[in-house]
Amino acid sequence: MAGHSIRGTAGAVVALLAAALIAGCSTPGSGTAAAHSPRATDTESSSPVTVNEEHPYVGMWVTADHHIRQELLPNGRYDEARGSRASAYTGRYWVNGTHIEYKDDTGFSADGTFDGDVLHHGGYVFYREGSAAHRAATGD
Repeated sequence: MAGHSIRGTAGAVVALLAAALIAGCSTPGSGTAAAHSPRATDTESSSPVTVNEEHPYVGMWVTADHHIRQELLPNGRYDEARGSRASAYTGRYWVNGTHIEYKDDTGFSADGTFDGDVLHHGGYVFYREGSAAHRAATGD
């Protein structure tokens, strides 16, 4: 019988933690950590109601080996290719200063930081395609 009590307690703890996470989420760019809470509608077919204000990061960002290629579109969407797989990941992004937050169309979220023509995201280093930083990283 004690096993039922432990499982019941564990389930209740998980439910409470999930509720606390959902209740404590903040919007991207608010300065606090968040699992993800977009500024706009969360429907799969709509684009963000609040489109990014102009920022200097629109364009193609690539890893030094070109295996991952991520295009940041001006409408607040991104399209990421991996190897020969075009559009491997697509979704929305939000930029606040040098910070970027992503939410892909499956609901996965991530973030990154820009440093000029370099983007640190998900354990990878991306370069603005064709930039001096990109040429230096590839030895061109």
